[in-house]
Parts: sequence; structure tokens; C-alpha cells
Amino acid sequence: MRLGMVGLGKMGGNMAQRLTRGGHQVVVYDRDPAVTAQVAQAAGAEPAASLDELMQKLQAPRAVWVMVPAGHPTEQVLSDLADRGAPGDVLIDGGNSNYKDSQRRAAELEKRGIGFVDAGTSGGIWGLENGYCLMVGGTPQSVAVCEPAFRTLAPPDGYLHVGASGAGHFTKMVHNGIEYGLLQAYAEGFEILEKSGMELDLQRIAGLWNHGSVVRSWLLELLERAYAQEGQALENIRGWVADSGEGRWTVETAMELDVPAPVITLALQARFRSRQEESYGAQVIAALRNQFGGHAIKTGAPEPPQA
Repeated sequence: MRLGMVGLGKMGGNMAQRLTRGGHQVVVYDRDPAVTAQVAQAAGAEPAASLDELMQKLQAPRAVWVMVPAGHPTEQVLSDLADRGAPGDVLIDGGNSNYKDSQRRAAELEKRGIGFVDAGTSGGIWGLENGYCLMVGGTPQSVAVCEPAFRTLAPPDGYLHVGASGAGHFTKMVHNGIEYGLLQAYAEGFEILEKSGMELDLQRIAGLWNHGSVVRSWLLELLERAYAQEGQALENIRGWVADSGEGRWTVETAMELDVPAPVITLALQARFRSRQEESYGAQVIAALRNQFGGHAIKTGAPEPPQA
């Protein structure tokens, strides 16, 4: 098929390449002209200098995939494309948007005769070679228009139309919430191993567990790779962990649905803790333990974080 790709960051640019490799014709646009030119050359895609030019280069009914940050950037780009679009066009949001925003956008675009597909996309920087897991929401008609691209981007059995508008981003939200819990469990386990004093080779253990163990996973493969690149001490990596918002939304949704989700919730809280050079709450706990039990406390300024 012929489609547009707006937003050519690490994932958008790689997706354009995977699509052209699969025989699709892709018109690419990024607000940075240098990025547009670079991706167009690397992917063998057709560059567009503006959204107007991108829409002009696509034949009706047009399909445009948007890969920009969630929130206002996505809202603005979708609005700009809709203003340039026509009934029958389909807009695809492949970013990490809130599913409630996707439900609202689908309803608004439907009034204008424009289809909307929310495509939860997982695969990161490895998606170009391995493919992207796609969790897609939208009407059967809109999804059918875009399905050739979905099947090219995904590995075998890596694409599913999961439900109505919003269902794709809802499924991806929960996927990321689960990811938070998995990452935290591995982090805690390997910290226990590292602190044991047994001089354990954590890189080899990560590799070992991927052969027959019940905890084997791609995440362990990546951890083995990280140890090989950075060394066991990870001394060049500061323990500051961001969150994209999906974990927060998962926790909020769990509360709305009265679903207990303690692992995901605590994993999210651990990310907040990682951003504090010193935790006042931890200081309170240390002071109280000293008061009621005489437990030792460390005094003085906290050690500066490693660069």
C-alpha cells in the first residue's frame, strides 16, 4: 500500500524502513527537515517538506501513520491532518496515547468521515529487524485499510485487531504496566545476587537462566547484553528511571476497575524513588528505627550520584 509516516524518531524512522523493505510506498515527514531527508534516503521513501505536501502525495483514500509523543504533539498533528483530509481517509496513532484520548479522537474523526486506528506498538529499537508487536483498535473497515502495513511491520503472529477504538492503546497500556513489574522483579533479584558477596558472574547467570529456566525471557537476553557492554558494576549508568505515563495509567485504571495491582503499583513507586538523590521518607524511617530500637543511622550528606 501507499501511506504516509509522520514523526521519524527512532521508531518512526525504523518503521518507514521496514515498510519500504516490505514493498510499500511510504511518504515521510518530520518537523526537522534534516531528519526527513535522512530517513527518506535510508528507507528509500519519498520525502515531504510539509503536511500539505505529504497529503498531496497520497492518493485518496489516504492512510497516514503518526509516531509523535503522546499528549499535545499527537493532538496537534492529528488535528492538522484531519483539517487536510477527506472522508474515507484513515489516521493511525502508533504512539503511547491514553486510550481515553483515542476513544475521543475516534468519535470526533468519525463525525468528519475520517477513520481512526489506535495501534499499540511494542518493539523499540529492535523492531526494524525483529518486527513490532501491534495491538490494534478501530472499526473493521478502518483496520482493513491499514492491514497490509500491519502485517509487514509485525513478525508472524505479532499483529492482532484487539477491539474497538481505544482497545489498542488500552492493551498496550496494560502491556507496559506488566513490563514495569517484570523489570522491577529482575532488578531486585539481580541486586540481591550482586550484594551477596559470593562474587557471582551476573552476565553468565543472566545467560544461564535463558536455558530451561522458568524465568527465561528476552529481557534477560538484553540484561546479559548490558552486562557485556557496561560491566557488572554498571558504574556508568545512574539508577534514575523515567516512566512514559503508561504505568501510571495502568495503576489508575486498576483502581477505577477495583482490580488489585500491587506489583505494578510498587514498581511504579520504585521508579519515583529512583529519581531522588536522597529520600526524606527514608530519612524518617531511619530516624524512627533509631528512636525505638537504637538501630544505627548514617549521618552526613548523601554521597553524590555517579555520573
